[in-house]
Order: sequence, then C-alpha cells, then structure tokens
Amino acid sequence: MSVLLSDVTVGDRPGRAVHVVDGRIAWVGDAGDAPHAPRTVAGEGALLTPAFVDAHVHATATGLALTGLDLHGRSSLADALAAVAEHVRRTPGGVVLGTGWDETGWPEGRGLTRDDLDAVAGDRPVYLARVDVHSATVSTALLDLVPGITALPGFGRDGRLRLDAHHAARQAAYGAVSVAQRRAAQTATLAAAAALGIGSVHEMAGPEVSSAEDLADLLALGREVAGPRVVGYWGELSERGGLALVRDLGLAGAGGDLFCDGALGSHTAALGQPYTDRPETAGALRFETASLVEHVRACTAAGIQAGFHCIGDAAVGQVLDAIGTVVEELGVVAVRACRHRLEHVEMVPPGAVARMRAWDVVASVQSAFDAAWGGSEGMYAERLGTERALACNPFADLAEAGVVLALGSDAPVTPMDPWGGVHAAVDHHTPASGLRPFDAFDAATHGGWYAMRGEHTAGPLAVGAPADLALWATDAPLSRVLADRARPACRRLVVAGETVGPLQAR
Repeated sequence: MSVLLSDVTVGDRPGRAVHVVDGRIAWVGDAGDAPHAPRTVAGEGALLTPAFVDAHVHATATGLALTGLDLHGRSSLADALAAVAEHVRRTPGGVVLGTGWDETGWPEGRGLTRDDLDAVAGDRPVYLARVDVHSATVSTALLDLVPGITALPGFGRDGRLRLDAHHAARQAAYGAVSVAQRRAAQTATLAAAAALGIGSVHEMAGPEVSSAEDLADLLALGREVAGPRVVGYWGELSERGGLALVRDLGLAGAGGDLFCDGALGSHTAALGQPYTDRPETAGALRFETASLVEHVRACTAAGIQAGFHCIGDAAVGQVLDAIGTVVEELGVVAVRACRHRLEHVEMVPPGAVARMRAWDVVASVQSAFDAAWGGSEGMYAERLGTERALACNPFADLAEAGVVLALGSDAPVTPMDPWGGVHAAVDHHTPASGLRPFDAFDAATHGGWYAMRGEHTAGPLAVGAPADLALWATDAPLSRVLADRARPACRRLVVAGETVGPLQAR
C-alpha cells in the first residue's frame, strides 16, 4: 500500500509531505518534491505528528467506565450515591461495577460504606473502586460472592476493602462480566483511543487486575479491527509462572501492574516514612526482595522486559535494589538491553534517578496524577505533608538525568487524554518538576515506543519508522499548540499506514 499525506505541517514546518509505503514512512520532504503515490490525502495545511502512545491502560475497566458507572468528579457522598441509585435503576440485573470515587474534599468527611450501597442497591452485587483502583467499597451481596474474604488482609466490615481482600473482591466482580460485555467495553476503549489520536495502548494486565482470558480477548480484538495497536503486558512473578503467559501470548513484557505496593490515596503505597495523616502506617511492600531479584534475573536471562508497579519511595528503592543485584550477576549490558520498566514512580528515594539512568530503566509515568492530586493542598499533601507532596512525580529530574519517560493515563484511574497529559507534564504543581513542552510531547509519543522496545532510532517521523501518525484539525504548528495548551481534534489517525476510522473488522 502506498499513500502520500501532502500539504501538512510537520512540527513547525508547513508545506511538507510524508510518503507511506507498506506501513512505514518511505519519504519526508517538501510537498512540491513529493514522489508519486497511487493515493494522496490532502492535509490542507493541518498539523501532522506521530500518533500518541498511552503507555499504561486497563482496557476492559476503562470501557466499563465509559459505558457504565463512572464516579469521577462526584462532589459529595450524596452525589455519588445518587449516581449509583440511577445506574441500578437503569440496569436491572447483574453486578454493578463502578470506578472513580474520591472522598477527598467531600463535605460528609467520609467515603462510601457497605450500608450506603445496600441502601440503594438492595441485593445487587456492587463493586465501586476508589479513584486509585487500590481500594474499593462493596455491597453485602458482592461480599457473599467471595468465600473467606473476611479472613483476608485489608477486609473491613463496613465494606471498605484494601490489600488482599480488595484483590479478591475485584476478581469476583470482574469475573461476573460476560464475554459480550467485555468485548463491548474493550471496543469502546479502542474507539475512544482512536478518536483521541492514540495509535498504541499498553495494556497492563495481571492476575490481580484482570485475567489471562481478558488479555487474550483484547489482543484478538486488536488484530481483528483496524484500530490502535494493543501492546500487552502481564504482571505476575516468574516464580508463579508469569513468564509462560508472556511467551504463549507473545507479550511485550512480564510486568506492568506487578504490584510491589499500592497507592497513596488508599494508604497502601510503601513509604520510607509513615503517612502524615495516618502515622500508624507506612504502607506495605508486597513481595520479598528475593522474589523480585528472581523475576528480574529470569526476565533478563530470557531477554524479556520486566516491569513493576511501584509508587512509594520504599517500593521504588526495593525494585532498584533487585535490578542492581541482577546487574552484578548478569552484567549491565544484559540489563540495559531489556529496558525494564517502573510504572508510576511517584516518589523516588535518594540515588534512584542515577540508577535508573545507568541501567536504562524506563519511567512509565502519569502526569494527570499531579494535575489531580499534586500541590500544597491536594491529596498528596494530605497523605504526605507538603514537603514530600511537592517532591512527587519529579519528571524534570528524571528527564534531565537521561531517564526515558513514557506518558500514560492509567485509565480508568485518570481518563485517556493525551494532549491533557502533555500539558499537565509541563504545568506541574511544582514548577521545577515540569517538562519542557517538546520533551513532554516526546514522552507521549516516542517515549512510548522506546518503552515497548520498538522505537526507530532516528525518531518517529524518520524514513523507515512505523507509520503511526495523527493529523490534527488545526493549521497551527506544534510549538503553538503546545504554547497555547490547545487540544485539537484528531482529523485522521493512521496506524501502520492504515487509516483508522470507526472500528471495523479488518
């Protein structure tokens, strides 16, 4: 297949053209010098860029939020419960799944409880994940689906679940989703991503957040429809058989949401010092360091990328200690070749940035977290105190040290919003931690390719690079879009040289 995208603005240069042949860029230059192609797409001066890469997504959960009960932005307990009641009324059967509630700032001064849900849902099973998806409130009927849950760590009799109890409830809730519901949710996610100019999504699957069947179905859907690329990860330790599924499904890596700790909002991220608002806890590490060493060792020896969910400074430090042990055993060249990933990296201990750079560890980060919870008066400050809060998400320190950043949304924790993510990375609550505009855009495009070990060394718009491109409904150059914090609509998305429209079978 050969197509010419003509009269486009590439970066800050108008009047350019890009020739795509067999899914890759074959030529880039002035439109007047463009080679002949059987098909020409007139750009009419619009901005052409690399397509965005969302480096951390949970497709089924995102789609269920898009098509179901989304509690993001609810301003009070009463408002959230009214939304639950309305959803129950509109959907008369089956499990009720919702996500996004955040009690921070609610006038009632508390979150949802089991009694609240029972009052509006009766005998319906209800699972409502908190915004960070590391704790949830469930109804009595949902608890009845999980034998032995009362004995698990993190169980609360008021229906508020954390740790192991939360993971068990989540598995039961999502296990009740039908194959048809799952496909509809995944399709909704890929369609939404395409409309936003996202050419690739990194699916962060694992036994505690989804299932092997869910991941296999998503990968199959990605092959069946003309849509964004689906890049799959499976977060399970090698000692528990995690590498077998990576090989069986041909995944990009053995990691992603391999939970070394939890989340700051749920007081489960592992910290070096206790939480300010709950000084009796510093969160918890979920694995012994020896298990992480074995995982990194097995992945590195096999040439497989490892990845870890680590938010608190204690968790980040533990993972880097494990990688360091493998560096000593197998050598830095072998470790660097794998580009192991750290997901979130919201807090970093001393020396962490230098070690990440030395070992070519990728930081898969979410700038929307700072936008939602950063600053001196946000959730971070409530949990950590102002000094630690303002040090969270040190994007500039990472970038200036040479650590590759890959921006993602962690949807449904925060919505897929690539332009918003770029702008949030620049407009950090702590100004010294923000990225330069072009660096932020690079992290949202080229950074994602680097993170999945698939980047073209000369850049995403170089000859030979995969033709994953987005044409935007603006005649402004990229520098002006970034300076104005604009969010142009995606006029055309091209993935592997193929135009993506409404999702349809290939």
